[in-house]
Amino acid sequence: MENIEAFLGVVKEKMTTHVSKLERDLHTIRTGRAHPQLIENIKVDYYGTPTPLKQTAAITVTDAKSLLIQPWDASALAEIDKALQNADLGTNPLNDGKVLRLTLPQMTEDRRKQLVKNVGRMAEDYKISVRNERRDAIEKIKKSEKLKEISEDDCKRYEQEIQKITDSLIAEIEKVVAEKEKEIMTV
Repeated sequence: MENIEAFLGVVKEKMTTHVSKLERDLHTIRTGRAHPQLIENIKVDYYGTPTPLKQTAAITVTDAKSLLIQPWDASALAEIDKALQNADLGTNPLNDGKVLRLTLPQMTEDRRKQLVKNVGRMAEDYKISVRNERRDAIEKIKKSEKLKEISEDDCKRYEQEIQKITDSLIAEIEKVVAEKEKEIMTV
């Protein structure tokens, strides 16, 4: 192993991308307030190509429960309407021929509890991803030790360093998830 510091930096960067992806995914979960991230990644069949909604229309918040979707290409309105109906948002868009209005229904207590469970499952998947990165990194370090590239003491020290990185990122995932769960359960 030539440069262990660079290797540890790459490992931390890989693990951190999982935390960033989790944060991005959590933005798509409804918390009772309307925001564009709820629908911006819904795929629209735009001239035969599945395209994220945010690339086909402007999405604006009109009030706490409503979104306004204004397509840049008026001919795409029907496809956007169909994509929103298929997205299982719990509501159907209102089409006035030029724009779509999406009014989000009030969230029930059961729905909130279900979303919290979904967030927990999502968090566990991302924790597993971080732990898999840890496993891969430790395997590389042990392989270097077997090849006599690093000493046994260095191997143990690097394993501990990787474990510290893993623990801090798992704690960060738990913090982000706790905040989202609190946000979901707030009426």
